Amino acid sequence: MATTRLEILCGTNEPPAASRWLTAGPLGAEFSGGNLRAITWHGHEALRAVSYLVRDENWGTYAPEFSEIKVEEQPDRFAVSYRASCKAADGATLTYEARIEGDAGGRLVFDVAALPDRDFLTNRCGFCILHPIVGVAGEPVEVEHVDGSVEEAHFPETVDPAQPFFDMRAIKHTVTPGVTATCRMEGDAFEMEDQRNWTDASYKTYVRPLALPWPYELRAGGAQRQAITLTLSGTPAAPRSAADRPIVVTIGDETDAAPDFGLVVTPEETAATLAAIEGLAQIAPRHLILHYNPAEGHSAAALAGFAKLLRRLPLPATLECVLPCRDRPEAELRETARLVAEADLSLSALAVSPAPDLKSTPPGSTWPDCPPLDEIYRAARKIFPGVPLGGGMFSYFTELNRKRPPAELLDFVTHTTAPLVHAADDRSVMETLEALPFVTRSVRAIFGDKPYRIGPSAIGMRHNPYGARLADNPGAARRMTMVDDDPRQKGLFAASWMIGYAASTAPAGLTHLTLGALTGPFGVVDAGGRRPAFHAARALARLSGLTMRVAESSDPAKVLALAAGRTVLVANLTADAISIGVPGAARAEVLDEESFAAAADGRPLPERTLDGTRLRLGAYGFAAVATESPLP
Repeated sequence: MATTRLEILCGTNEPPAASRWLTAGPLGAEFSGGNLRAITWHGHEALRAVSYLVRDENWGTYAPEFSEIKVEEQPDRFAVSYRASCKAADGATLTYEARIEGDAGGRLVFDVAALPDRDFLTNRCGFCILHPIVGVAGEPVEVEHVDGSVEEAHFPETVDPAQPFFDMRAIKHTVTPGVTATCRMEGDAFEMEDQRNWTDASYKTYVRPLALPWPYELRAGGAQRQAITLTLSGTPAAPRSAADRPIVVTIGDETDAAPDFGLVVTPEETAATLAAIEGLAQIAPRHLILHYNPAEGHSAAALAGFAKLLRRLPLPATLECVLPCRDRPEAELRETARLVAEADLSLSALAVSPAPDLKSTPPGSTWPDCPPLDEIYRAARKIFPGVPLGGGMFSYFTELNRKRPPAELLDFVTHTTAPLVHAADDRSVMETLEALPFVTRSVRAIFGDKPYRIGPSAIGMRHNPYGARLADNPGAARRMTMVDDDPRQKGLFAASWMIGYAASTAPAGLTHLTLGALTGPFGVVDAGGRRPAFHAARALARLSGLTMRVAESSDPAKVLALAAGRTVLVANLTADAISIGVPGAARAEVLDEESFAAAADGRPLPERTLDGTRLRLGAYGFAAVATESPLP
């Protein structure tokens, strides 16, 4: 049972990274972890981040050790300097010195010189520049290339599976009417990728083209120097809205039915799920995903375990079947069908994916040997007649966007998402919700009105398509990229993120949404009782199938909402308490810091008195708000 506020909120006593707000006249930036975030000009976000990052050979991000940090700040300028080092598993150390300077005239420089003490293996070492997506997607951009040529283009509107820009030296865009930002990159070749592929809320300009081999070595004693110069100019045509304006949820027209909410069960967690089956019954999910991968050692015993679970609690179940691709697809599917029949496992749907597609193939790389998808899907139709068939990717939207299945052979398309690929701080993880509408609109642009499912998705990653394995996180104590056991799964953070996820994907018309599991790293229960995510799962399951209505937040970066029937689910996405207005609110069941302890045994959430139609919601809290009558 959590005992500290940090544990209640984020499942760990590891504090969030310290930060300091730097200003120079109208220029502002947040300095945190040696990097810059939320770079603003007259209060408008110009860049989401400028970061110097070192990645290991599995694309994990090193956590540098910092020293000699110096900060100078005057009304019209600021300067930061520091030393940092990254130590590889083999003992090789990369040390770098950084200098950051900003002035009231709108000039910001971030300069780094790095030196390895011996050959240092990395997938990437250098600067990443993040442009925001809201208000930027689809807008004009000017790109200067390394040869001096200038390209007039647009930021991608739908998510680009490849890099929209190569060989970049500078990029210029409009921040807000009247204000422009020009970012110049020196020291290596830069290109841009659309990070919305991984649900990052940014376009990322990064060092070293992906077409070059990786991992690569930084040679001992070879200095590496890079510099980023941001130039901001102009004055906003309109003043920025007050940041402290009241947050209000507005309910609009009817839309689709809320998707069937589900959880995933793996063979490794079947016994634990059976032991906690009372919790599964309390959640009452509308379906289960049963993950089955013979290449991971799953066998007849795994399918028998699934069948035993469904006998205890009959639920619609989709078998998520990975084909090892050691034999012909038809032969492997026939063997799976035989084992399913022997286990007396009743399936409501089947989703199939070849094992090679569990690994990512970056643009420009050679695709691995893999049976044609149409051969796989036709064989599945033949061997599992009458069972709805799904395909797509069991990994992430990135892979679906790069390898698009023949949807005419499928009854539904599916993919998952993960917020820990590139960053693991609280803000970045929660900001991934901002990217989900772009992802779902892109899927609809590709596959039209084909029935569409997402999941199983969770804060933690189910596997690593980009490297040999996931990173270790002993005791799930740290916020780390590329891990399955994220500590926030235990805290209020996960519940708020789940409600926000459902709200962000609501316009997509999903038929099924699967978020997390009953037990294990993605679990909503543990030995100490019900986690906050348990109550979020139960709330989402109760809305399954009900007609939704558009629910718009006046500040979606802080509050997201989902409306169906007589219920409005609202989530506080921030680490601060906030007040939210909900029209027609009559009463509210609330889970936040105040009710955390009372919710541990799975009883209904305590009600909270409303101030008229306004609700006070604590950090990372969520509420099920009942309205006086069906939503207008």
